[in-house]
Amino acid sequence: MVKEGLYFNEPFSEDYIRSFKIDKLLYQGRSKYQMIQCFTNQFFGKMLFLDKKIQSAQVDEYVYHESLVHPVMLSHPNPKHVLILGGGEGATIREVLRYPEVEKVTMVDIDKKLIEICKQCLPEWSKGAFDHPKTELIIGDARRFVEETQDKYDIIISDLTEPVNKGPSVMLFTQEFYHLISSKLKNNGFFVMQAGSTDMIHHDFFVSCYQTLKKAFPLVKPFWVFVLSFGLPWGFLGAAKDGMSLDTDGEKTGSRFDALNREGVRFYRPEMHRSYFVLPVYLFNSLDKGKGKVITDKNPYIWTL
Repeated sequence: MVKEGLYFNEPFSEDYIRSFKIDKLLYQGRSKYQMIQCFTNQFFGKMLFLDKKIQSAQVDEYVYHESLVHPVMLSHPNPKHVLILGGGEGATIREVLRYPEVEKVTMVDIDKKLIEICKQCLPEWSKGAFDHPKTELIIGDARRFVEETQDKYDIIISDLTEPVNKGPSVMLFTQEFYHLISSKLKNNGFFVMQAGSTDMIHHDFFVSCYQTLKKAFPLVKPFWVFVLSFGLPWGFLGAAKDGMSLDTDGEKTGSRFDALNREGVRFYRPEMHRSYFVLPVYLFNSLDKGKGKVITDKNPYIWTL
């Protein structure tokens, strides 16, 4: 357990550990599913860690959440019904609700305790999104929900934690699950997911998610952004059902972005849209050469970093 005035150590690999001074401890405890630790740091502001892995920091949470949501949401001409898997901080809902055409956003998260802590300690993230009349919050297992729902969605967003050993997300990154996701999308629907680190050394999870997603969708587009508090470039994957094209050039985004509620948008701008999809040589080569593995229910991916 950590204490104020000491340092919180986040292990990344056997050779690399990051340390953050704890100025004020906001919460520390274990939910049914994971260890939750939240504290303030003079450099990063409020910080949230799950099972000792950083999830969000006040200094740049908007970089991650705006990047997860807008490149794909802006590609859809009329996203009325959006499903979010995970996203306990509420910031993903916040960004989705910027779209006036959205009639309903359903969020499914297994960890009620985490959501309560985020509401209490990190209200700046959700900005009231949990209580918005368009929001439906469901506490439950995301896979079971997708299996059982009869609804069809315009956009499905996966804002899940990495599949750590015995964690709640292990079975939510498999080929079988992505086929389920595809079956719950409307014919012109899009899926987008956070897919882990895209750094030079540890991008196997990202590449494996890409290979797996291609088994369920005819079109998959990788993109990335640098997140300061993660200390890494971070990867996302957008997928289109029925091969509909995602807007990777930004030709459609300018006028659509102008129609949004842009109050509080601090990172995304249409002029930078195309740059999300321009990958460095090392990452492009890993994807092009088919590195990684296809993740299945029988052979899931376990994040070991």
